[in-house]
Formats: sequence, C-alpha cells, structure tokens
Amino acid sequence: MLRAKSRSNLKNWKWHVYIIECLDGTYYTGCTWDIPKRMDQHISRLGSKYTQQHGFKKLVYFEEWNDINDARKREKQIKDWSQEKKLKLINKIWKKI
Repeated sequence: MLRAKSRSNLKNWKWHVYIIECLDGTYYTGCTWDIPKRMDQHISRLGSKYTQQHGFKKLVYFEEWNDINDARKREKQIKDWSQEKKLKLINKIWKKI
C-alpha cells in the first residue's frame, strides 16, 4: 500500500477508513489512501485475505482522515464492532442520502 508514495510525507495524505459488504453478507473494514485503487484490488481478489475468501459485493461506507494514526485507530475501533453495530453506522449514512 505504501510503495506508490514516499513514506516520508504520510501525514500529508488523506486517509480513508472504509467498509465493504461481502458476498456472504459480512463486512470488511480497511484503511487506504486510494479508495478506487483499493476497491479494484478487492474486486480482483488481490486485496485482503478476508475479501478473497468472502468475495466483494460493494463499498458501503467510508470516512476521510487527515492523520494515518487516527485512521488506523478508527479502523481498529470499527473492526472490533459487531456486524449489527457496523450495519447501524452504514444505515445512518444511507438514510441521509
């Protein structure tokens, strides 16, 4: 993930914490600086081991962060949530649209 850009300016990038709905109805949470590229990796099964096994259905949620450390903390927080709590977060956003 970090090979395409210099690691020296990590703090200047925009980071995204995202949630993918998998083909089996489960959710995968990740973090990236390039959402389109990362989604392509998940779709082509070159992303995470989890999405390789469970399949990619669609991107259902993302947030933008200015600091990688904050983004990683948020990613971990969401990963620790139950499927039900993740769904509430996703639905909260979709109701606004």
